[in-house]
Amino acid sequence: MSTIELSELEIQRRDKLDKLRALGINPYPAALYPVTHKSAGIKEKYKEGEVVCIAGRLMRRKVQGKASFGDLQDADGRIQVYFNRDEICPGEDKVLYNDVFKKLLDLGDFIGIKGEVFKTQVGEISVNVKEFTLLSKALKPLPLPKTDSEGKIHDAFTDPELRYRQRYVDLTVNPEIKDIFVKRTKLFTAMRNFFNEAGYMEVETPILQSIAGGAAARPFMTHHNALDIPLYMRIANELYLKRLICGGFDGVYEFSKNFRNEGMDRTHNPEFTAMEIYVSYKDYNWMMEFTESLLEHCATAVNGTTKTTFGEHDIDFKAPYKRVTMRQSIIDFTGFDIKGKSEDELREAAQGMGIPVDGTMGVGKLIDEIFGEKCEGNYIQPTFITDYPKEMSPLCKEHRDDPTLTERFELMVCGKEIANAYSELNDPIDQRERFEDQVKLAEKGDDEASELIDQDFLRALEYGMPPTSGLGIGMDRLIMFLTNNPSIQEVLFFPQMKPEVWGKKGPELTESEKLIFDILSKEQSMNLNALKAAAGLSNKQWDKGLKGLGKHGLTKVTKTDDSLIVDLVTE
Repeated sequence: MSTIELSELEIQRRDKLDKLRALGINPYPAALYPVTHKSAGIKEKYKEGEVVCIAGRLMRRKVQGKASFGDLQDADGRIQVYFNRDEICPGEDKVLYNDVFKKLLDLGDFIGIKGEVFKTQVGEISVNVKEFTLLSKALKPLPLPKTDSEGKIHDAFTDPELRYRQRYVDLTVNPEIKDIFVKRTKLFTAMRNFFNEAGYMEVETPILQSIAGGAAARPFMTHHNALDIPLYMRIANELYLKRLICGGFDGVYEFSKNFRNEGMDRTHNPEFTAMEIYVSYKDYNWMMEFTESLLEHCATAVNGTTKTTFGEHDIDFKAPYKRVTMRQSIIDFTGFDIKGKSEDELREAAQGMGIPVDGTMGVGKLIDEIFGEKCEGNYIQPTFITDYPKEMSPLCKEHRDDPTLTERFELMVCGKEIANAYSELNDPIDQRERFEDQVKLAEKGDDEASELIDQDFLRALEYGMPPTSGLGIGMDRLIMFLTNNPSIQEVLFFPQMKPEVWGKKGPELTESEKLIFDILSKEQSMNLNALKAAAGLSNKQWDKGLKGLGKHGLTKVTKTDDSLIVDLVTE
């Protein structure tokens, strides 16, 4: 078993833990705490003298003798709390205030407070504490804001990798981040309600599959020990949802966790959430109008308007959306007409445009590369790109007016695809031929083509599937647009990261740094010269030690001419 090295501050907090227990105080009580109010509700419905019970983290504390102010942070925000020694400890015993509150509580600890609501002289709504209870002792310090040489305050937890790895800290010290995930939940709820009101049913389909089908992607592979067979993590749920349409449901949808063993960047995570819906007796023209109504509804539910900002662009999800065929899009931005072109002609054209291609790419892949490199990024407002070449869409119905095309659309926003839809292929013979073509591409070297044919899905089609239209939406990407976040990692609570290396030793402190840290952690307020004298250090030693603590991220100092505000230094 490996040993995790503790920092000086972590050791000190564990010492406080022992002292609390020695006083008979359980730092992790199991009892129910009777929360009656939240911070936001107290502020919104202010009632002078109202008795409230609130709970949360202690996020600020300024001790001034027998009276102290602090901030309590709960799920809704922060509220100021006022501690008066004689009100908390009306008798002779002042241990709860003098020892527990002043010396053994730390920023980040969870406490419960019972008190009366009032307004300070400057009009700030606060709670006058009558009783407080330690609910959970924090053994690691929260990062606190830092002040630069010009006195400007800077966030202490902005490094993206740290924020994604320690989302629990991110949500605590950067509470505005919560709004992203509140809006994410609103999006799912709005979409679910829209489908339910239309009469469609939410279902669940397998995540572990014997054949990774329904999309062109590289799967994650695992092994089932009892059956002794390989299994794949789902790359899409399309083929199972279509089986349910074959079984007689008129409309089914699923919010599915999908897994694709591909690269990671600002718009791709190996685990992501997609929504797919299939409705019988419909086609892609109907689905375009349905998608417009759906996204208009969802944008309004999330932001209160169909308009949103993404980077430098103002986007409007209000229907209707512009419609452009893929062929016309490529003509518009390259002057090249893909209609009737052979694989060699397409490859030569792509090379002439400076697009990297190779011999493994078939017609569909070459067209996809041309469109992706030269066209896709130009569509800022929601735009339907329609009528894809057949080679690009092995599960899509042949276009009723042109047998070289399919009845498919993708919805582009700010140069990115957020939705994909078909008039679904329901001819089992045609479907089998398309699957066989995919196998040939895989044998040729296309690592996105499937080398396995889902025979059971073909059998389902042979029993008959009615005319159907299907739609898939990347939920993570959609919420990126609705919250103005260019990185998918910002809209996932726990994005995939490289494993951490544990057991790394904390910062080594010099003797001067240890002395200063010890003094600052015990004294709540003291003249600067008195602090130096207590530490037994010269001015030079003091300044050097204090600077060293700052470099280790253990202190943040606010100084006047001759005093040190210690409540901003500890932690």
